[in-house]
Amino acid sequence: MGKWDMVRLGDVCEILNGFAFKSNNYVDSGYRVIRITNVQKGVIVDDDPKYYTASQTLDKYKLHDKDLLISLTGNVGRVGLIREDLLPAYLNQRVACLREKNPALSKEFLFSFLNFDNFERAAISSSKGLAQKNMSTEWLKDYEIPLPPLEAQQQIADALDRASALIEKRKTQIEKLDLLVRSQFIEMFGDPVTNPKGWPVRKLKEIALAIQSGNTPKGGKQVYVDSGIMFFRSQNVWRNKIELSDIAYIEEKTHKKMSQTRLKNKDILITKTGRFNTENSSLGRAALFLGDDDSANINGHVYLVRLDENSAHEFILYILITDEYRDYIRKVCVGGIDKRQINKEHLEEFPIIMPPTELQCQFSDFFLQVETQKYLLQKSLQKLEINYKSLMQKCFNGEIF
Repeated sequence: MGKWDMVRLGDVCEILNGFAFKSNNYVDSGYRVIRITNVQKGVIVDDDPKYYTASQTLDKYKLHDKDLLISLTGNVGRVGLIREDLLPAYLNQRVACLREKNPALSKEFLFSFLNFDNFERAAISSSKGLAQKNMSTEWLKDYEIPLPPLEAQQQIADALDRASALIEKRKTQIEKLDLLVRSQFIEMFGDPVTNPKGWPVRKLKEIALAIQSGNTPKGGKQVYVDSGIMFFRSQNVWRNKIELSDIAYIEEKTHKKMSQTRLKNKDILITKTGRFNTENSSLGRAALFLGDDDSANINGHVYLVRLDENSAHEFILYILITDEYRDYIRKVCVGGIDKRQINKEHLEEFPIIMPPTELQCQFSDFFLQVETQKYLLQKSLQKLEINYKSLMQKCFNGEIF
């Protein structure tokens, strides 16, 4: 970036703070209130809209089409552009709005640059607070960005837009495969909780050889080692996905002491605890373990469910990861408002529809075929995302354009 002039954000942009709207004054319709939860990396989401009555005294907090918004608290440095379909809208506190005031700056270039990982890292580093990060708009005003010629700015923005479009296309293809599986399941079996097709229902404990919660070894993290037996925690178990990027390991001797929770191939793992009302809540997530027998173990926040040989594992897993079953789990779990738990007694009583084994296997085969296609698309998506980051690095380092 050395060959380009550097400018302060405050010199090329108007930087606005939001208003402290009171949640008890929200109404059923009116102006949307864009809150910090709406500002995600690269996008403004609106899955839980809140509204406020229009008022002239609030005019200075009105948002414009394609205003650039930045999160100032929590996950600081997330940047999104407000869309016209979300207007009219007001800006809530702890969200900053950037409006370019220099004709030499392209809004599209600025949006791309602020979504560069370097900016997010700088924002996090500059923020204060232990329990929750808080970023200052004064720091934001002083933050320097490159200002290449407008033509180069547009070329960079266009190139990144094309690369981003390929990523979004791949994500859409993956989402369509998920919808295809769901459509097939509902057509074959209906809602797995309300059971409109009247299938026989058995309790999970009646089709399981074992249902067991793990243990956290004495000493906690002190017993983890650099390599050895994989030790699954709740952060490793997602919806139909085992995540190994943050896997812990324990020694063989510790593994032997926890003999009841040694995993076997096709054990279903279910998370035991989690926050209650978040989209990615760790509560009740389920995935299939496809490793070698006795090659892994689980801690106290994860259950293993070992099904009998007459059950189609993929079919039972899919029941557990449906939206309908997620809602059911939230009804039977226990605990406080912020964090809840599935007790073993509840898990054992989970109602499982039992269509004929032939239909279960038919769905399982279909599910596996689609998962194979999904895996290939996800690998392609990973490559596209790596290439996108590389392209950003080259663009903003002045290596191209």
